Amino acid sequence: MENELINAQESDELKPSTDTLLVLNIHTNQVEMVKGIDKDGDLQKVPPQEKKDNEPLIRVDKHGDLFSNFFSNFYRQLKNPTHFNFFKVSEYDAVNTAKDLQKYVDQASPEEKEKLKDYEILPQHSNNPKNQNTMDNNTDNQEYRFQPEQIDWKTMEKFGLNQEKLEKMNAMDALLRGFKTNTLIPITINLGTAVSKMDVRLSLQTGDKGEVAVHLHGIRKEPNLNSKFLGHQFTDEDKKNLKETGNMGRVVDLVNPKTDEIIPSVISRDRLTNELVAYRAEYMKIPDEIKGIRLDEHQKQTLLEGGPLYLEGMTSKKGELFNATVQFNADKRYVEFLFNNNQNQQQSQYHHNQQQTQHTDKEAPKIFRGKELDDSQYEKFKAGQTVYVDGLTDAKGKAYQGYITFNKETSKTDFSFNHPNKLKEEAKPTEDHKTQTAVNTHGKTNEATKNMKEPLESKQQQPASQQQEDQQKKVRKPRGQKL
Repeated sequence: MENELINAQESDELKPSTDTLLVLNIHTNQVEMVKGIDKDGDLQKVPPQEKKDNEPLIRVDKHGDLFSNFFSNFYRQLKNPTHFNFFKVSEYDAVNTAKDLQKYVDQASPEEKEKLKDYEILPQHSNNPKNQNTMDNNTDNQEYRFQPEQIDWKTMEKFGLNQEKLEKMNAMDALLRGFKTNTLIPITINLGTAVSKMDVRLSLQTGDKGEVAVHLHGIRKEPNLNSKFLGHQFTDEDKKNLKETGNMGRVVDLVNPKTDEIIPSVISRDRLTNELVAYRAEYMKIPDEIKGIRLDEHQKQTLLEGGPLYLEGMTSKKGELFNATVQFNADKRYVEFLFNNNQNQQQSQYHHNQQQTQHTDKEAPKIFRGKELDDSQYEKFKAGQTVYVDGLTDAKGKAYQGYITFNKETSKTDFSFNHPNKLKEEAKPTEDHKTQTAVNTHGKTNEATKNMKEPLESKQQQPASQQQEDQQKKVRKPRGQKL
């Protein structure tokens, strides 16, 4: 049993760890299940009594900012969003929850229906003061996929673990959210005749019948990249990327061994255990903005395809600018920063790709960090002149300003808090400094200082003391010949 748990099939990683949406039409009082939005912005939905077993519903990542970003975008795309009230529920219980909600709506008084607003979800920046379940104010229970009482604590005890120990190791939060533990957990397996100790990552996964099972992810010496992984044969480039960055870097078709379903997915390596992890491409959520940099459609597509993306001018929590490569990680299920892992090579490849695709026309961008240049600024900017811009905002919402210059050779925008030309001018020696350097360093003199013995001070061009004045006035008498 323990071996089966430790060597759990990687195909389990393709199982959905998601919620879905129920919708209440406020005009018809009908509760239905959401399938998506069509190209015209109309809501696609299905009544719970007509839901077929294999009929797909909309699936959303239930965790934190990913769901927040998803629902905000979803709400904006909807043609008539105010006609509907949305509720986030577990995909597993969605049909029964929809039927129960319909019964409640059919019998509820106007006052009781008003209480539903406490459970409704709204996009960020909602102005509804009654709403207690906005994206900015989710309760812990709404973000968790599992509850502590669902865990098989008898199995946990076989591994020498209990709830108190896991809480002390800060492991419970990740488990209840449906993720692996962030760190390796030491466990003990008593086989009767022998006791085995090892470090593993734990996760909770829902079985086919809805039961919650404990899975152990043991450490491998190295990932098995020479055999097929869910039908995919790794190329040399795939192997190189997985070893160096932990992410394969592209979307490939995988085959679910239980259903033979072909699933476009990204693949990453668990950096703690060397386990290979797959994640459905349809579940990938890419944020609109990363550390103050708003992503354009080309950049989002690069990340959705699993590729690395190099970003410049991001703002850290301390307000400092930094550059880094970002990429979607299948194990973490979000876009991560890659500060090391042979980043220089990634940066070089990124710049090469950018020059080949985005900047072949050498055209200067009119928008810099969300700030659109006016016509006068843009004309100077694209001509290669330095332009002052203000009204920029960092990740903390604080305003800042600076100078930008478009480099035509690299098609990059250079940013500086100080005017580059002014810095160059300040770096040139003034007449004051020229005199000091000439006298002190090169032994030269001018008429005002030619008889002085002490070195000149900064910016000094004239005698500064009585002693220096006397030295300057003192003139040597020429030596006469003896008679």
